[in-house]
Amino acid sequence: MSTDSLWYHLPPPSTVVPTPPAEAPRAPVALSIDGREVEVAAGDTVLDACRTAGASVPTLCYLETLTPVNACRLCVVEQEGARVLVPACSRKAEPGMKIQTASPRVRTARKVVLELLASSVDLSTAGELTPLLEEYGAAPGRFGAGAATVAQPVKDDNDLYVRDYGKCVLCYKCVEACGTDAQHTFAIAVAGRGFQAHISTELDVPLPDSACVYCGNCIAVCPTGALMAKPEFLLRQAEQWAPERQAVTDTICPYCGVGCTLTVHVQDQQIVKVTSPIDNGTTRGHLCVKGRFGFEYVHSEPER
Repeated sequence: MSTDSLWYHLPPPSTVVPTPPAEAPRAPVALSIDGREVEVAAGDTVLDACRTAGASVPTLCYLETLTPVNACRLCVVEQEGARVLVPACSRKAEPGMKIQTASPRVRTARKVVLELLASSVDLSTAGELTPLLEEYGAAPGRFGAGAATVAQPVKDDNDLYVRDYGKCVLCYKCVEACGTDAQHTFAIAVAGRGFQAHISTELDVPLPDSACVYCGNCIAVCPTGALMAKPEFLLRQAEQWAPERQAVTDTICPYCGVGCTLTVHVQDQQIVKVTSPIDNGTTRGHLCVKGRFGFEYVHSEPER
C-alpha cells in the first residue's frame, strides 16, 4: 500500500477541545478578619481572605494577573501578635490568624503612605488614589512646599505612547508586565536606589532603541497615568478627554486567530483607546501592538 493511499485510511482529527485537568482540592484555612471567622483555600493570601470577609483593603502595586512585589505597603493590615504590619497582598493566610483591616495603626500607616506619594508625585490622573486620599484624610501639604519631587519632562519619543515619570509611584506593575508575568520582553526595569530609583530602559536609551515591542501592556497596568497611549495624552493636553462621553464596546481582534477580546473606547465617533478585560481567559488584560494600537486604519479617508 502506498503512502498516499494510507493517508486516506487515517481517522479524522478529533473535534473535541481538550480541557486541563481539574485543580486538586486545597485544604481549608480558617482565620479571623475583623472578628469574623472565614475560610479560604490553602495558598490564598490574607487579601483573598479579606475580600471573602467583605472587608475593603486598598491596593496599589497589586494586580490579580501580576506577581505581588510588596512595593507600596498600602494594603497593610494588623495581625495579632506580629511586630510589624502585614502586606495583605502577598502574605499567605495561616490557620488561626487574627487580622484587623482598619485599626488606628493601619489607617495611620495608609494615610502616611498616601501623603508621601501625593507630596512627591503628580497624582492628577491617578483615578484609583484620589478617593483614597479623601477617605484617609491625607494631607500631603503638611510636608511643606519644599518636599522632594520627581517632576521631570514627559518622555515623548515614539508614536504610540508617552512616559511621564513625574507621575510614577514605583509600583513595579509595568516591570512585571514587561517581564515574566506577561510579555517576557524585559525592556524596562528599576534603576538606581533610594531617591534615585526610577523606571528605565536598558542603559536609559530612548524607547525606540530599546527592546520594547510596543505591546502597551505596561500602559494597561499603570495606575497613575505615568504611561499613557498617545491619543489619550493628546486629548488630555487639549482638555478634551471625556470618559463619561465614551462608548465602550467589546469585540474580537481581527488581526489573527488567537481571538483576543478588545474593549474599544469611542469618543466623538473616534476610537481613542483600546483595552482588554482583565478577567478574560484569553487575554488576561494583555494585548499585542496590533491589538492595542492598530486601529488607526479605521479613521483613514478612502482614496479618491
